[in-house]
Amino acid sequence: MMDKIEEALLAGQAVILPTETVYGLFARAMDARAVSNVYALKKRPPEKAMNLNVSSLEEILAFSKEPPAYLEALYKAFLPGPLTIILKANERVPVWVNSGLPTVGFRVPRHPLTLAYIKKTGPLIGPSANLSGQASGLVYEEIQSAFSHQLLGVQDDKAIKGKDSTILDISGPKAKILRQGTIAQAAIQARVKDIKF
Repeated sequence: MMDKIEEALLAGQAVILPTETVYGLFARAMDARAVSNVYALKKRPPEKAMNLNVSSLEEILAFSKEPPAYLEALYKAFLPGPLTIILKANERVPVWVNSGLPTVGFRVPRHPLTLAYIKKTGPLIGPSANLSGQASGLVYEEIQSAFSHQLLGVQDDKAIKGKDSTILDISGPKAKILRQGTIAQAAIQARVKDIKF
């Protein structure tokens, strides 16, 4: 039986869900109207691409092309977890998700409830639950207030660590850290022997 969060996602609505870093504003990635709604709620510039929140390595492979040989080792070492990986996007990635860029970001949140909703409803976008340009959402009641208490959500402030995910671009011949977050380059190199920075 579906709960209210799952029903809202399947109906194209946005919901507030926790990850191991910050709260996210989640909606179905394959639904253009749902994604457009999140852009509007956040007042986010349309040229600023979204990530795909997925639940498995197989889903990452389904929406990317030319992955490096070490992708599986990277996934096993750090995902689910606070790592966003950038890969070349294939034709299945909607333009409204990655703004027509040749690449797309992937995130596999560690929070079990959020991961369960992704498995049930398919890939989700999940930018931080805040108005564009403001601090990332860390306190559930403050987020609800910012969005006028109009959104369904799941409160779990204890899960929120407040430090952003590391963004790792592996779309080219050399890996690049685009944002230093929880996971350091040295830790990646120690556990993924074939990666080159």
